[in-house]
Formats: sequence, structure tokens, C-alpha cells
Amino acid sequence: MANQRIVPAVTPATNGNGNGTFPAEDAAGQTVAAIAQAETVSADEIALYDRQIRLWGLEAQNRIRNANILLVSIKAFANEIAKNLVLAGIGSITLADHETVIEEDLGAQFFVSEADVGKNRAEAAAPQVQKLNPRVKVNVITTDVTSEQAQSFYKAFDVIIATDLPFLSLTALNAGARIANRPFYVGGTQGLYGYIFADLGTHEFVIERTKSNKTTQLVPETATRSVIDVKYKQDGKNSIELVTKRELYTPLLLVNTSPLAPEMQLPRKLMKVHPLLTCVRTLWDWQRNGNGLFPALNDAALKQFTTLAKEKHAELKLPPETLTGDFLKSFLANLGSELAPVTAFLGGQLAQDVINVLGKREQPIQNLMLFDGEDCTGPVYALHPIFPNNPIVPIPGLPVEVPPTLVA
Repeated sequence: MANQRIVPAVTPATNGNGNGTFPAEDAAGQTVAAIAQAETVSADEIALYDRQIRLWGLEAQNRIRNANILLVSIKAFANEIAKNLVLAGIGSITLADHETVIEEDLGAQFFVSEADVGKNRAEAAAPQVQKLNPRVKVNVITTDVTSEQAQSFYKAFDVIIATDLPFLSLTALNAGARIANRPFYVGGTQGLYGYIFADLGTHEFVIERTKSNKTTQLVPETATRSVIDVKYKQDGKNSIELVTKRELYTPLLLVNTSPLAPEMQLPRKLMKVHPLLTCVRTLWDWQRNGNGLFPALNDAALKQFTTLAKEKHAELKLPPETLTGDFLKSFLANLGSELAPVTAFLGGQLAQDVINVLGKREQPIQNLMLFDGEDCTGPVYALHPIFPNNPIVPIPGLPVEVPPTLVA
């Protein structure tokens, strides 16, 4: 699938002056106006995005407004991500989905209605996405992009996000994003439970903070994070330091079998690791092994899933008693369902992390965040092929493999 057909969903957005262009009487003037429009934040945009510009600055907002986002699989989680990114003022968003709207989609998805049942999900959602912010260009792809192998396809986007897809489809997209050197996010929810995964390859960002009496050293902070530069500025009477850090990330395919970070390998900390980590990795393995999307509701399948969960729990060196039968039952009972409060929370979190990454501000998720809607906890675990005293090195791009078809 060398060439995907990307179709503008609606009429191109205007910049607030009514016709979508800057005044220009000749070809040269039109060229200059186009460059100015593409590369700078206009006065009306500054007024519109005033609050967020105050938070992360004009330079970061300019990066955001020029960003092209690919969002794959347009279900409830993706609805929330699209809403938050479009309202933040990204340049364009491409909605990719080859599935059609079904009645079950109406429960937690707010971009589709009964009239859209039977229509392509991306095409049905696009007009509602556009209404949120006319300045953002909305495109749709109605074919399956999970088998796309062309580097040029991934290079066209600044961030690639995939939600609620089978594990092998996610790893295929992750590989494509790595080859193109593009940040990649995964999100998934199962009823009350969900997760966000980030593979940003090698990512640099800036932390702005008040200068302390202790000099910031250019040294590794963790196995994945290092301080690489420090600059200073004066803000009135306050001395501010701008600390540039570099984070290294790991692909999803390796994260599924990676251990917990060395600092977590203490009995008291292992006791506190959320059992949802085991269940999510078990589901990934279940799908990777060709067992289908979810276990069937019969004794044999549920027993097989439980056995696999115990193996994955032991793989993490977690105490057996922390994976209870009650939690396993609850997780299994939630498979395949969407709950609006959960997708809203995680969609907002993922979108905010994307904004931080685009703006190169603040520490991004490193690298798996979980969410348990029953007790409202959201632990983050750094999962890498790390050994004590042996920091990871940057991982090169991986070859793209077409995922086999899973049996639902």
C-alpha cells in the first residue's frame, strides 16, 4: 500500500479575515503572505489562544499550529484526543479508519449519531471535528493504514497516534513511525481501565525553573534521561534556568517483555505495582499469539487467559498475591467496552502530552501510563530492556511487518 489517498474532509479553514488569505495584490505578495500565514501566529490566533500561549509561550504555540497529526482508529478515545488537539490549534489532523459506524459506537462517541450508522467512521466524525476549530485542516483516510510500509507516508506527519487497535497493528504502526523518526503514541481503553504508551524515539525538551543554589550538572539522571544543556535568563529579580533534557524510548514490541526499572526492583515497591500492568501485557500477548481480540466467554478461554496472566505477572517478578482473582474477573468483564469518563480522562492526558512534545516543554510520559477507573489511580511505569548499571542506547528504526489478521 504505497500511496494512501488523503482527502480533505471539509472546506479549508480561514484565518479569521473571512477569506482565508492575507491581502496580496500580486504573485509575489501572495507568496510572502502564504509564508507568513504558514509560519507565524496571527494576531487573531494570539487572541484566541491567549491562555495557552501564556502557559507555554509563542514559540511552542507556533510549533503546535504547524503540526500535522495522524490519528488512527476513530472511536471514543480518539474522539477525546481529536477534540483536545483541535481546540489547542494544531495545523491539521488526519483521521484514519476503514471501519464503519455501528450502533455500539453511539454509547460513548460524541462525533457520530444514529444517522451515521453504516458510514465510514472517519468520514462521519470529520465534520464534527471541523466545527470545533475552523482554522484546523481536517483530512480523512478511509483505508487500513496499519499495513502501510512507505516511509514517506509516516514522514508526512509530526506525531502519529493509534487507539484501540490489536497489538500487532500497533507494533506495525510503531515500526513505521520509528523508521520515519516520528513520535508515536498508543491509547486503549477497556471499560473502567485504560493505558497510554509513548515511543518518542529520542526526544529533547526544556524544563524552565527557578535557579537554585546547586549548579545543575550535565549528567544522566536515569537510565533513559540525561541533562544535556543549561541556559539562564533573568525574569525581574528571579534567576531562571532553562534545562534541556534528552529522553530515550523503547518500541512497544520490546516494552511488552521488558522488566520494571531497576529502582522498582525492591520488595516494598513490587507490592505496590498495579495488577493492571500485568493484565494489559497479558492482553497484548493474547492478541500477539493469534488468540483473537479478547478471550471468548467460555471456561477454556478464560482459564487460558488466567494462566497467561500469572506467567506475565511472574515475568515482572511481582508477588503472586497482588494479582487477585477478583481483579482478573473485573478486567475480563470490562473487555471490549467504552466508558465516556475513562476515555475523556485518558484522551485529555494523551493530548496534553502530545502538546508538550510538540512544544518541547515539560517531561513527557515515560513510557506506559495506566488508569484504573475503579480507584482513580494512574501509575506510570518505565519499561525498557534495561539491566542494572547499563543504560539503554538509542534503538534504530525497525522493519515494518504486515500484521497477520486476528480472529475476533
